[in-house]
Amino acid sequence: MTTDPRPDPPENWSIDDRCTNCDVARQLAPDLVRERAGRSVLVRQPRDAAERRQLLAAAHACPTRSIRPGTGPLDRVGDPFPLALADDLLLLGHNSRQTAGANSYLCRRPSGWVMVDTPRYSEALAARYAALGPVTDVLLTHRDHAVHGRAYADRFGARLWIHEGDLAAAPDADRVLRGTAPTEVSPGLVAHPFPGHTRGSVLFLADERYCFSGDSLYWSRTTGDIEVAESVTWYSIEELAASLRRGLGVLRFEWLLPGHGDRRRMPAGEADRRLRSLAERCRELRPRPVDFGAVRW
Repeated sequence: MTTDPRPDPPENWSIDDRCTNCDVARQLAPDLVRERAGRSVLVRQPRDAAERRQLLAAAHACPTRSIRPGTGPLDRVGDPFPLALADDLLLLGHNSRQTAGANSYLCRRPSGWVMVDTPRYSEALAARYAALGPVTDVLLTHRDHAVHGRAYADRFGARLWIHEGDLAAAPDADRVLRGTAPTEVSPGLVAHPFPGHTRGSVLFLADERYCFSGDSLYWSRTTGDIEVAESVTWYSIEELAASLRRGLGVLRFEWLLPGHGDRRRMPAGEADRRLRSLAERCRELRPRPVDFGAVRW
């Protein structure tokens, strides 16, 4: 038996100019992908198997399919999604251009899974999720992430949820949240209306552990803190500040799981402290023109 003396071919990954600067790749491969001039760029090739797995995840999540291996088409065999963040929490990847590249999740509940926002829709992906067990609810955090909600809900036989403030984005929703009072979706799973980013933005909290925050809150790698996307607020920055104040002492969680921006796990006490500090900072914010380039990822 002989060993092939030839070394493995060099890595030759690239990111093309279709990138929309959604930040997804930088979340999954932060040492390999960085932001420059309003887009993601590859700063170096992966050095080992772990970094290659990170880049594969970024490639399979990228909504524009801008991340390419030098060896040819992206191989589905390397698709890591759904990716387990915890035993009962999955990151779905396959982010959709029609939701501006938003992240989506599956969270296991006693009666089955709930999907929070959605990946792009395909029958192959839907079948993959359905094979995990029943999906009882599809929860939409706001209008920007609603486009595939009905398709997934119908495929699973699940209830589709949205807030009345954003109902135009899913007018055939099965459950419509109203007002600003918390609403129990199921035992331990609570919807907290959070107007600001849009009129109908909602946070979904599971067991005071997971906070699915849509585009209302996110973890910023730049500031090392919980932030609001103050430069991309479609409805009212003042209402967003009011939502934060209303949530103080009520929003208890250990994981911040946004649609855009980074995820973060922290002790519940630290999350509460950071939210209180953010609420103080937001008191000073005033309306400004929408500027995607000013988001502090």
